[in-house]
Amino acid sequence: MDFKDQIKLLSERVIKLKENTQTEEATKTAFIMPFLQTLGYDVFDPTEVVPEYTCDLGIKKGEKIDYAIHKDGQPIILIECKHWKEDLTSHNGQLFRYFHVSKARFGILTNGIIYRFYTDLVEKNKMDEKPFFEFNMEKYRESQVEKLREFHKSYFDVDTILNTASELKFTNEIRNAIDREINNPSDEFVKYFARPIYPGRFNDVVMGQFRAIVKQAFVQYTNDYINERLKSAISADTVVENRVDKAEQGAEVAASDATEKIEDNRIVTTEEELQGFYIVRSILYPEIDDINRVQYRDTMSYFGILLDDNNRKPICRLYFNSSNKYLETCNVEKWGKKHLLESLDDIYKYKDEIIAACKMY
Repeated sequence: MDFKDQIKLLSERVIKLKENTQTEEATKTAFIMPFLQTLGYDVFDPTEVVPEYTCDLGIKKGEKIDYAIHKDGQPIILIECKHWKEDLTSHNGQLFRYFHVSKARFGILTNGIIYRFYTDLVEKNKMDEKPFFEFNMEKYRESQVEKLREFHKSYFDVDTILNTASELKFTNEIRNAIDREINNPSDEFVKYFARPIYPGRFNDVVMGQFRAIVKQAFVQYTNDYINERLKSAISADTVVENRVDKAEQGAEVAASDATEKIEDNRIVTTEEELQGFYIVRSILYPEIDDINRVQYRDTMSYFGILLDDNNRKPICRLYFNSSNKYLETCNVEKWGKKHLLESLDDIYKYKDEIIAACKMY
């Protein structure tokens, strides 16, 4: 089984079992030890994965860390574990102290769901305050799986990981900063865009107005960008389909496209529909090789979510154009039944049906 498939199975296991995992020891057994096994290490070989590894701290003797992975008799990775419900933010101090007295170049702080990877980029032999890499078993990108693969026993090389660790750390921090600014723009961020167009003073009232404007502008830009990309994809898809489909299928697609073009000027894609689309994407994220394969086509009567932007690969439909909102799921017989939604979060209730529909293709 490929490494990414192993990670996917482990992710499903974590999501399924976490509510029944009551202690830190259970978290280690159910989540963390299988994670180390997935990385190729023999958790039952005490010369390779050492539990309760002793790290003497000055006059403190016999201090122990949960696990140490050894290679050629030397520790290469220290692992500090917490219960899966624990917030890791305030727990890196213990790992920091152990790292300082160890020859290991990497430390992992984990609660079995989130794995934070540390090294000594800032000052040699002193663990950085911030991790250079974080992996979330409940939500991850394929590119992150490839980075995690570098810690597999078969590929592990200190120099290779360190060469990319610095770039990865700063890339992640910049990505997180962008996300924070878009969702909650800071004063400096707002002023950067507002100063060229507003000559007056930036008091609290003005800042509040422009903060809302900047946030909305980014939402509109994102939506417009996605729509332009989709239009380009639809045009390309139509050309390819007209070349390879059978005559009857080609006529059907052409008729459908012609109808959509006529309706296009009257179609308004709402913010709620886009939020529903991104919820469906989040559900399918761990299930598909490239989440960009999940696209949408808005029509006058419904908002369709498709695989590969192909009308013959429907996943579900959103009916948000009336007072009541519905999700229509797709099954082997094509369309199933409509589900009444009290809120957008109700879409998660039909996760299994959405995943099953996508897997049909």
